Amino acid sequence: MKIYTTQAEVERDIKNKVLAIKGDVKFECSISIDASIIVTNGNINALNINALNIDAMDIIVYGDVKAGDINAGDIIVSGDIKALDIEALDIKAENIKARDISYYAFCCVYGSIICTSIQSRRKAQHEPVCLDGMIVIKPKEDYVIDQSIEILEKAGYQIIKN
Repeated sequence: MKIYTTQAEVERDIKNKVLAIKGDVKFECSISIDASIIVTNGNINALNINALNIDAMDIIVYGDVKAGDINAGDIIVSGDIKALDIEALDIKAENIKARDISYYAFCCVYGSIICTSIQSRRKAQHEPVCLDGMIVIKPKEDYVIDQSIEILEKAGYQIIKN
């Protein structure tokens, strides 16, 4: 198992904007990288991940996942998932905020799902479940505006809304 304890250790292993890992990997620190994470023959176990793309068999995160695209077998997150696109066999999370969600058979969250589309890839499936929240399907234009405002606010801009 590869274990990262600092952001610097992670950055040393990034080659051509890709963090490629064979076997299981554990992040014992929060990471924020401008790269893709590819795990072959293994799982990701982490606190917080902020990355462009994540491609792995299983993702287990005890915090938040913020990514461009997530392609995985199973995603188990105790915090929030914020991503552009999610494609997974099973998704279990606190909250999911994504552009497009494509799931195999089951998608369940404690809080809410906010996305522009959500659909199952097989006929025998269960409708998404939100235990304490609701499913909100937004037009793509609204999602892009919300994402732009969030980026500007994080950069320190004050947004005045009418």
